[in-house]
Amino acid sequence: MANQVQLLDASGRPLPRVGANAYTAGSLSNDLRRWDPITGSADSDLLPELGRIVSRSRDLTRNNGVADGARQRYQDNIIGCGLRLSAKPDWRLLKKNREWAEEWGNNVESWWRTWWANCAVDVAHKCNGDGLTVQGFNSAFLNGAALALPLWLPGRGNRFSTCLQLIEPDRLSNPDDGPDTDRRRGGIDMDDYGRPLVYNIRKAHPGDARYSSYWSVNEGLYKWERIPAMTEWGRRRVLHVPQNIDRPAQSRGKPSLTSGMRQFKMLTDVTGAELKAMLVNAMVAMVVESSLDQDRILELLSSNPDALKQYQAGLANRDGSRMEFQGAQIVNVPLGTKVGTYSPGRPSNSFEAFVKSLFRHIATGLHIPYELLMLDFSETNYSSARAALLEAWRFFRGRRKWLADGWLSPIYALWLEECVDLGLVDAPDFYENWEAYCTCKWIGDGRGWIDPLKEAQAADLRNKLCITTLEDECAEQGGDWQENLEQIARELAYKKKLEEQYQIRFPGVETVNNTAGAHKDDDEPGGGSPPGRPAKQQPASPASAGLAA
Repeated sequence: MANQVQLLDASGRPLPRVGANAYTAGSLSNDLRRWDPITGSADSDLLPELGRIVSRSRDLTRNNGVADGARQRYQDNIIGCGLRLSAKPDWRLLKKNREWAEEWGNNVESWWRTWWANCAVDVAHKCNGDGLTVQGFNSAFLNGAALALPLWLPGRGNRFSTCLQLIEPDRLSNPDDGPDTDRRRGGIDMDDYGRPLVYNIRKAHPGDARYSSYWSVNEGLYKWERIPAMTEWGRRRVLHVPQNIDRPAQSRGKPSLTSGMRQFKMLTDVTGAELKAMLVNAMVAMVVESSLDQDRILELLSSNPDALKQYQAGLANRDGSRMEFQGAQIVNVPLGTKVGTYSPGRPSNSFEAFVKSLFRHIATGLHIPYELLMLDFSETNYSSARAALLEAWRFFRGRRKWLADGWLSPIYALWLEECVDLGLVDAPDFYENWEAYCTCKWIGDGRGWIDPLKEAQAADLRNKLCITTLEDECAEQGGDWQENLEQIARELAYKKKLEEQYQIRFPGVETVNNTAGAHKDDDEPGGGSPPGRPAKQQPASPASAGLAA
């Protein structure tokens, strides 16, 4: 192999190669020459444009049915009817046994349900816990983050003093709308390592300027409150749950529609133009064609006053008597004109394919299948539908874990602290072992079945082969294995009692033939069947007064 000559500059450094690129992505060819995006940090790229992105995200969700449908699809599959607590204290670290953990967890879950299902969990007393979770999730979808203040407000007609105040992330901003600095980004004061220390929250939403008569300058729109991230003993005072944090040192999250926003807007404009064109075309039944050429018309109008009067009279007569033609009106025209039909040519034959292509691009950016985004399974067979929904379920499970880890589990820890303080839950050395006591799982709605028989048979086989457990299979379908077994035991006992009392025998479940759920060929379209505080005497935190709604 011949030796390659390397050119050096005056300082002895190698000169860059000219006319060759190791990566075509870094070339300066004609088609890529003008593609030179900035290279900035996560915050310098996002924060200056976040307000505009958020406002466009809200506008799309308000006015675009597909965008709002995507939001609803996220909500239905991630939250559904609500996520249920399954308390799982780490009994090994706590030097306990499994029986103690089950009894302790059942007691905690009972108290949790009494608090979570009560509207007292909301400082505005409008929603229960599941309603607040839906609002927080939708805030993250639209704004890029969920934001709430855990408050301590005794005497609200409820046993518990812990409650939540949801805040729109717009109110998290730099005081006096000042610029970002190295220690303050997007309203968050941080330490040297980027850990949030203080959240600067505006007393009123900046969009409430029209209601400024209800707010003094010093108490409303132009005043910020500095709220520490933690109390001195480690209790969280702010719940800030950003989503789509995909770069180091990123302070704020991004709306879910960010990557597909341009395609959404362009598609909205195109479909709107097509609808207007179709409406105009539908209103025109016939058009008027003149039998005179342009030179003749100019001659008549310029040199013949009588012809000009006749032409003007003909124009006036157009608004006179009218004729009816199959429900449409035809205007009488003056002499020298003729009537011709009009054949609209919209929409074009490729319009549907174009729209589908854009929606598939948008669905990819939303990380869900096109069929699920549009609820259109008409061109999908059993295997394709199952594969698409499995991929969607992986994404939804990840988003559910994000919601559980960032939103529900911190709320559970705050509430459990108060339960221990009130003596409702026995948790010795809680503050030294709070991580072990607060360990839990969150069970949501099941993913559903495309073919219930095949899915049930597969679950039974997985369980027999010890690949999975009854707890996992029940949780996959949104159930609790202990509650299921207890309910089955009660039903069997009651069934046996009635059989002995009336001397009858209820029919049992017959063995299902494995071939009963056979499908058509998978390749054929349509194949297959369808807290407390450390001391009670300690005064409430400054955040107890809350902020203006």
